[in-house]
Amino acid sequence: MRALVVEELLPDYAGVRVKDIPLPEPGPGDVRVKIRAAAVNFPDLMQTRGEHQHKPALPFIGGMEMAGEVDAVGEGVTTFKPGDEVCAGGRGVFAEYAIFPAAALRLKPKRLSFAQAAGYPVAYLTAYVALKRCADAQPGEWVLVHGAAGGVGLAAVDYAKVLGCKVIAASASDEKLAVIQREYDVDAVVNVTGGFRERVKELTGGRGADVIYDPVGGDIFDESTRCIAFGGRILSIGFTSGRLPTLPVNIALIKGFSVHGVRAGEYGRQFPEKGRENNEAIWKLAEEGAVNPRVDREYALDDWREAYETLARRKVVGKTIIRPDL
Repeated sequence: MRALVVEELLPDYAGVRVKDIPLPEPGPGDVRVKIRAAAVNFPDLMQTRGEHQHKPALPFIGGMEMAGEVDAVGEGVTTFKPGDEVCAGGRGVFAEYAIFPAAALRLKPKRLSFAQAAGYPVAYLTAYVALKRCADAQPGEWVLVHGAAGGVGLAAVDYAKVLGCKVIAASASDEKLAVIQREYDVDAVVNVTGGFRERVKELTGGRGADVIYDPVGGDIFDESTRCIAFGGRILSIGFTSGRLPTLPVNIALIKGFSVHGVRAGEYGRQFPEKGRENNEAIWKLAEEGAVNPRVDREYALDDWREAYETLARRKVVGKTIIRPDL
């Protein structure tokens, strides 16, 4: 089979290439899946340079979210059969086939395409843990979502509307904001270029946003502390700006807000029962058609570099997908 293999940790993806490797055989309790779609995430890019906290041993196959069809099952597997449409988070999915424990798979919601299902769990689990578990966002509250055109940002926009919140989508691109405003029921959009705090205060009647969802960090975090409501919650999702911000605690004291660090996967590991509830909740939303995961574009495996670059250059509205079956 063909797979996208990271052989060396080098800049500009120089240690990455598509190569032929042996087709894996499922062991007892395992399922082999023919990958129909795999989502590209920022950690996939970082891992090619060894810059992510998770550092797989070399060589390794990239990718952590997929949807596909069951191709073969190992001894003892009765929950799935060949032809079943499934999805899962895992490792090594930028390939034509991958092996998963049967317990890690779930049937793909019929309402979602393979591409939508592949890009769903990481983004929507992050949004759910952040907005529901950490912020306890309430109907009618103002939620400011930074990086709103990215995968985790757009999921937060989508899920915040499910919660009945008033949503301000923020980005540095008017073109991306126009897409979000056209396809999602946001209450306002804000271009952060040149500053955004006064516009957020204006939209919220001078109070500021009750919840701020921040996957960007850097200057965006700094200015967010200036337009957060008293008693508000800033959700720190990541640092795609490349700068880790610092918070003078006197600002939090005076303005009475809190900062929540959000690691959705770790939340589930620390609180296993809540983690199971979180996963069931997001997949129920998908099965009911309550959310609208957006796929920006799909790429063949040989076009992986272009797929990576769309993320690196912030050209995406939603999720970028690699299709090994193209």
